[in-house]
Amino acid sequence: MAACPQIHENEEYHKRLNEDSLMHTPEFVIKPRSHTVWEKQCVRLHCTISGWPEPRVVWYKNNVSIDPMAKPGKYKVESSYSVHSLEINKCDFDDTAQYRVSAMNSKGETSAFASVVVKTPCLEYGVKFETHIVEKFGVSFGREGETLSFGCSVIIYPSLQRFQPEIEWYRDDKLLVQSKWVQMHWSGDRATLTLSHLNKEDEGLYTLRVITKSGFETHSAYVFVRDADAEVAGAPGAPLDVQSLDANKDYVIVTWKQPAVDGGSPILGYFVDRCEVGMTHWFQCNDTPVKFARFPVTGLVEGRSYVFRVRAVNKAGMSHPSRVSEPVAAMDPADRTRKEKIIQNNDFPYHIHEKLGVVPGRPRDLSVIEATKNYVVLSWKPPGDKGHEGVMYYVEKCVSGTDSWQRVNTEIPVKSPRFALFDLAEGKSYRFRVRCCNSAGVGEPSEPTEATTVGDKLDIPSAPGRVVPTRNTDTSVVVSWEASRAAKELVGYYIESSIAGRNTWEPCNNKPVKGTRFICHGLTTEESYVFRVRAVNAAGISDFSQESEAIKVKAAIASPTPPYGITVLECVRDSMVLAWKQPTFIGGADITGYFIDYREVIGGVPGKWHEANIKSVSERAYRVSELKENMLYQFQVRAANMAGVGIPSLPSETFKCEEWTIAVPGPPHDLQVQEVRKDSLVLLWKAPVYQGRDPVNGYYIDIKEAEADFEMWRGVNEKATNKTFMKVCIHEGESYVFRVRAQNKAGVGKASDPTEPVEAVTKPGTAEIVVNVDDDGVISLNFECSNLTADSKFVWSKNYKEMTEPERMTLETKGSKSKAIFKTPSEEDLGIYSCFVTHTDGASASYTLSEESETEFMISKLFHPSSPVIPLKTELAVELLEKGRVRFWLQAEKISANGKIEYMNFDKNTGVIEMFMESLGKEDEGTFTFQLQDGKATNQSSLVLIGDVFKQLQKESEFQKKEWIRKQGPHFVEYLGYEVTPECCVRLKCKVSRLSRIKHSCSTTCDSFNEFCVCLCQWQISKKDAGIYEVVLKDDRGKDTSTLNLTDQVLAASNSSTQLKIQSTEEGIRLYTFVSYYNDELHVTWHHKDAAIAFTERIKSGVVGEQLWLQISEPTEKDKGKYAIEFFDGKGGLRRTVELAGQGEETHDHIQYNMLQTLLSAAFIILRLRLNRARVAGGLPDVVTIQEGKSLNLTCNIWGDPVPEVTWLKNEREMVSNDHYILKFESGKFASFTITCVNTSDSGKYSILVKNKYGTESGDFTVSVFLPDEEPGKKKK
Repeated sequence: MAACPQIHENEEYHKRLNEDSLMHTPEFVIKPRSHTVWEKQCVRLHCTISGWPEPRVVWYKNNVSIDPMAKPGKYKVESSYSVHSLEINKCDFDDTAQYRVSAMNSKGETSAFASVVVKTPCLEYGVKFETHIVEKFGVSFGREGETLSFGCSVIIYPSLQRFQPEIEWYRDDKLLVQSKWVQMHWSGDRATLTLSHLNKEDEGLYTLRVITKSGFETHSAYVFVRDADAEVAGAPGAPLDVQSLDANKDYVIVTWKQPAVDGGSPILGYFVDRCEVGMTHWFQCNDTPVKFARFPVTGLVEGRSYVFRVRAVNKAGMSHPSRVSEPVAAMDPADRTRKEKIIQNNDFPYHIHEKLGVVPGRPRDLSVIEATKNYVVLSWKPPGDKGHEGVMYYVEKCVSGTDSWQRVNTEIPVKSPRFALFDLAEGKSYRFRVRCCNSAGVGEPSEPTEATTVGDKLDIPSAPGRVVPTRNTDTSVVVSWEASRAAKELVGYYIESSIAGRNTWEPCNNKPVKGTRFICHGLTTEESYVFRVRAVNAAGISDFSQESEAIKVKAAIASPTPPYGITVLECVRDSMVLAWKQPTFIGGADITGYFIDYREVIGGVPGKWHEANIKSVSERAYRVSELKENMLYQFQVRAANMAGVGIPSLPSETFKCEEWTIAVPGPPHDLQVQEVRKDSLVLLWKAPVYQGRDPVNGYYIDIKEAEADFEMWRGVNEKATNKTFMKVCIHEGESYVFRVRAQNKAGVGKASDPTEPVEAVTKPGTAEIVVNVDDDGVISLNFECSNLTADSKFVWSKNYKEMTEPERMTLETKGSKSKAIFKTPSEEDLGIYSCFVTHTDGASASYTLSEESETEFMISKLFHPSSPVIPLKTELAVELLEKGRVRFWLQAEKISANGKIEYMNFDKNTGVIEMFMESLGKEDEGTFTFQLQDGKATNQSSLVLIGDVFKQLQKESEFQKKEWIRKQGPHFVEYLGYEVTPECCVRLKCKVSRLSRIKHSCSTTCDSFNEFCVCLCQWQISKKDAGIYEVVLKDDRGKDTSTLNLTDQVLAASNSSTQLKIQSTEEGIRLYTFVSYYNDELHVTWHHKDAAIAFTERIKSGVVGEQLWLQISEPTEKDKGKYAIEFFDGKGGLRRTVELAGQGEETHDHIQYNMLQTLLSAAFIILRLRLNRARVAGGLPDVVTIQEGKSLNLTCNIWGDPVPEVTWLKNEREMVSNDHYILKFESGKFASFTITCVNTSDSGKYSILVKNKYGTESGDFTVSVFLPDEEPGKKKK
């Protein structure tokens, strides 16, 4: 009964007690702890939470709330008497995560964390994960209000579905959590971060971290957020990073950061708005703008939560509001630690409090924590003797030097131990003190503060010091500066940039950076920029620093990345030739050389690295010497530039040092791609180092789509090319890879390493080489590149070989244009000219100067204004005359009698200038030039006779001379040849001019002969008749010889084959014939119903000895019909047929009939070839001599079926019918040639060419024109 008065007193106390004083935020009495479990085990997380009102508890997995109903039986959530638990059944690897339990009531929210790690036995036995981050996000730019997404693809090896990595995102090294502003997604192979409704708070360095059991990999890039367009032109940007500090029952301090953009006029101040959580109405907290970036907000309702935002204002107008702050509750932090005494009596708990109605004591530690010209903030601690009733406070002030105290809050006492005083006179000094009060009365005042002068105590920072920019990339610059001196409470720095000379400044960052170094992105390549910096704290923004020196934006010089793709090009007993590919990034400067290291591999264990070369090598191929035979080696390569030597490449594959003995060549190397267009590109390569047993005689190029399988490689060229470059046709939009194979007589060698993928696209700004002729007649090739860098160079090549010091051209480069000027254009300059620009994205082009485009060289002669020119009717030409004489000639349109022509015949009446040579020797090879002069007028014409052109002309001249000598005695009109008769006999025959005596190297006689034709006997030919046959004509004037090489190839086509026969076999039906002689030169084709047979597993053909057979297995009705075998030996053909109508062996009569048909067919083919071939039957003379002014008419007979095509030629050039030359072909038989009013220019060699599908023949004659006062054949002196 003794405790009854105390219990009664407690009940009365609780009735009188303010209900708000019992409410407090949730607190963890016992927090959940982390667990590590094996797969298939269960785990239980539990905690104990206190709080009033009773908190609501939610469990999260990796910041995603857990719904037990979503996976029945997986999760079990329980709550009982403030004890809360989460049970996870049958754990698997996906349950490895960070778990969070959150408790929330009207007073606030708190969370606790615990981790669960689920182990798998296999992970404990050496399984190591390799993580590769690919398709990485780069520097990104966004604008306020937009949504921005970026991410990376992640490759993890080995790929195990149940072992997923942990994905974490960081901003400025702070871990991001899922929210309405930030969404994170992991698809199993790609991590994505989405920032919805961007604000400047989202600007910063973002880092992706991929965590596995074996470690973690990271990738980082900067995200820039620009201000949204202002609603009012000239208004400032929105403030950022609004936060609530020092929250109490009715008071909170709001802080923010000033924007980088002021709109062009100074910011006058800021307005702070508040909004109660759950409401939509915003209330402005200050009537006049405050310049200080910190403001105390009072008048809050205890227990309620608020969010805040800030707006900036200048003379143009108001900015957009900032992003709202995180919610904050207005409550006393001391309420959370209220002291309680718990006494247990007879298992009944009750509270015992000290005596009520005690007047509180003095507040403690009163101080001025903040003073500006707008307000002063006081802070103190509650009194130690305050009783258990709620305590409130009165604040008093007085002017320094007086003792007249005035109560500031006369109507309502404040509940928080913080108070902000406004409306103080700026520049005056004040003292302050505080009193406590409760229901028992008002306590004694605290000790007064020291005198405080109203004004800003925090100064605006000084301007930063010297600003130094340095090169970084093609679009960014690293800016560093000296920090502001004696800056207090520094928030950070803003950096601005401007193109040099323009004075138009743009912010580089919209969120202050705290360091003294920043990378400014988004700059224009090759532009020059200047930079300036200013510092920021709560008091304001400093003055600008001095402008930096101008810097051109381009990539900084760094050491190159490692080379890659190390291969072996040749191997002998003690050395190996290596090749490798150029680094993907050369460091902003040309690579000066490479260094190669090697090491032995013994028993699978690599040894120490050794240097292979002390002096760098410039080529991407090198022979490593002094190796040991049959030893295994690995190699690594390092690239060097002016910045230094880069890191080494990954070790190569293990190669064995043993001498190559293969017959085919090794792989080509150093493949390069130039002139990439949407439909073509040019592939270049270098010859293989290892040639094989024979020299390389050609190359094959292979192509496939970049994503296609290995089996999809296909050839580009069917015939091998002997060049080390090729233009390849491709399809727009596709990506391709290429490789090259070399061949020699032994065969085709190993393919080169494939190129990197090349996309078929014509890049914007791509230019081509343009041919230009200026007013002075100078011909040049011109190329312009629009994306040059400071280190770019134009490299001109002819036939894709660099012209370092061209003898026939002059190279000029000015700015972005380069030209190649021809000094003396001639046929020597024909070829493919290309230009490649270094340090670009592959800018290149080419132009082909061929014989067709050679006339462009002559254009220069028409535009030369410096002196008069003698006009020419024809350029210098050459023709062959009788006896092999060579005539060089041209014709001028007009030339006076005073014209000077040295060492040549000159007809002043006709303008024909000519020169004769009896024969051509080796010393005559070169350029022939006729130089003309008539007073001041000059001209010249050149003819280039070099190489194959000269050799052909020399050969024809010598042949004509020998023919003329031969034809002075007995000679062959048609040389010895052969023909196959319809009886399958071979007849040897020739045609002679006069028959004297025949000498035959074999023992055979002539069947017949006459004055013009000799026919040797015909016989059934066999292998023993193979040999060389010779006929000799001889008399006292001389002799002539004709030979015929009757070889196996002729025998194969001449020998008859047996008729086709049909035989029944176990497998089906076999058709066969016997050939008396067979070799690989004899082409055999099988036909069914006049269509070539496509061979399959059921229908096969082959050769056994002299038997040629066709096997039809399991014949059907469709196999009936006419079968044929066709022979072709290069000159003639033969066809054997048989009818398959279901019978077994053919009858004798049927075989005889087929044989007769075959003989008739063969005879018909031979006869048709002889009779229907296009021929010139006669009517043309060898030489025509005619007087100038006459008309010439010639007619010849033409034969052929079908009717031949007729072409007339003059000096090997095709003629066209006109008023001067009348060319006719009538009735398909008669061809006429007429020259009206002949002049000396008509002299020359003429030919008629007739052609049909069975053959071609020509007839030649020479026309010589003389003047009336000259005798034919006499030279004019």
